[in-house]
Amino acid sequence: MRTVVKGTVLVTGATGFVGSHLVRRLLADGWRVHLLIRAGSPLKLVAELETRLTVHRYHGTAEDLAAIVRQAAPDLVYHLASLFLAQHRPEDIEPLICSNVLFPVQLLEAMTANGCHRLVNAGTSWQHYQNRGYSPVNLYAASKQAFEVLMQYYLETTPLRVVTLKLFDTYGPGDPRPKLIKLLNTVARQSTLLAMSPGEQLIDLVHIDDVVEAFVLAGERLLDSLVEGHESFPVSSARPLPLRELAALYEKILGKKLPLEWGGRPYRPREVMVPWNDGRPLPGWRPRVGLEQGLASIIESGENC
Repeated sequence: MRTVVKGTVLVTGATGFVGSHLVRRLLADGWRVHLLIRAGSPLKLVAELETRLTVHRYHGTAEDLAAIVRQAAPDLVYHLASLFLAQHRPEDIEPLICSNVLFPVQLLEAMTANGCHRLVNAGTSWQHYQNRGYSPVNLYAASKQAFEVLMQYYLETTPLRVVTLKLFDTYGPGDPRPKLIKLLNTVARQSTLLAMSPGEQLIDLVHIDDVVEAFVLAGERLLDSLVEGHESFPVSSARPLPLRELAALYEKILGKKLPLEWGGRPYRPREVMVPWNDGRPLPGWRPRVGLEQGLASIIESGENC
């Protein structure tokens, strides 16, 4: 039985955890998938899919991007590429701006020049420190907001339509990032003491399957012409847990205590104690993978061994 091809999508950030999972879903759904990656970026997370993908390598210029978008001729663009830094140093400023502001604006220019006007953009809940309309937790979050500000020009002068999904903490099996669940897995495996903050901050974890579903639904909204201008939605579990309770749940599922030193390190500057909870939900989306189920799937997969 032949798969019906839905059309063509162009994906940035496909070499990352969330992007690689999105690529798998898009292929399964019948899309022709083109990847836009930096020259020299490894395809490790999607290596087994490479023969089913069209890979375009970006060398840093607007002309590069225009040629890539022209060649791909996408019906829809998913922009997930970014440089994430929880705290920056002076030498990080240029790469942050290049990755999170310059590159996506060049992408918009290339899309406009080639008649592509549908974009799903990945933002961050950290654009809303202390639940404000806009208050960046860090320079990374400020750079994501800066792109949205510059995007407004294209929204007002072209047929561009955008859905921004603001992500919280994402997790799932095979996650290579040095984030919380990965750290707990490492501690469980090696029994080494891990210095933790006092642990009172609320953590909003969303399973990768639910995150990918949100991106797919956002793309469908654009393809169905349901979007006017720029829409923005949180991709939240709506059930954040204090870090201490989250660790205790992990220990319960694992069946053993972990060597965690609570209060062994201070909170970060502008630590998010209560996640943003003031956004309107994406129509048709809700998280389906419960936290206990999601953590159990990771533990059962053997990643803790």
